[in-house]
Amino acid sequence: MELGTSLEKRKVPNMLKRILQYDVQLTKKFVDLALRTTTLKSLRNHAKLFEVSCHGIVWLACWLSFIWLFNNKELYQLQVNMFIALILDIVVIAVIKAFVRRRRPVPMNKLMELGPDKFSFPSGHTSRAVLVAFILICLNPISIIFYPPLLAWVTAVSISRVLQERHYLLDVVCGAGVGLLEGLFMALIWFSQSASASILSSLSDEKLDGGEYHV
Repeated sequence: MELGTSLEKRKVPNMLKRILQYDVQLTKKFVDLALRTTTLKSLRNHAKLFEVSCHGIVWLACWLSFIWLFNNKELYQLQVNMFIALILDIVVIAVIKAFVRRRRPVPMNKLMELGPDKFSFPSGHTSRAVLVAFILICLNPISIIFYPPLLAWVTAVSISRVLQERHYLLDVVCGAGVGLLEGLFMALIWFSQSASASILSSLSDEKLDGGEYHV
């Protein structure tokens, strides 16, 4: 009875159901076409590498290491704001997935690993890639010579999520939209250089004192 009641409460509107069905069909056609296209087929073969390159835990671990190892006042603002942005993205994606609860695609290759995360909407890898690119291009600009490889990475991560059959096309498109909105939100709350230094100071006096431990 409880299960039936839960299903009734989560009844999908007909219009949304048609959109999701069309999304499934379009995604399957895209993947099928990609498998017959040399460039996209090669991208699918490297999809696991792109998945790891934008994994939330990997980014958090690497960024914390970056904060601890590189004690440079010019980096404080980027270090603090990017860390906050990564936490924001993980929380936002987790909340949306828990609310929407759209199941991941059933891979055409039955041997492909599904993973522990059952929900696909929106794509967290895509939102994170877009968010990182937004910060490094708009909020804390890096050299323009790094823009092409950065944008190529964002594109490869996004497409690989579909080719790996971890997401539908709509998941990736909406994930990009979420990442952009998160970037705009970060622009509103962007911590200044002094505020960032204060935050790092409160977390680690040794870091701002030059990395020396006081006994």
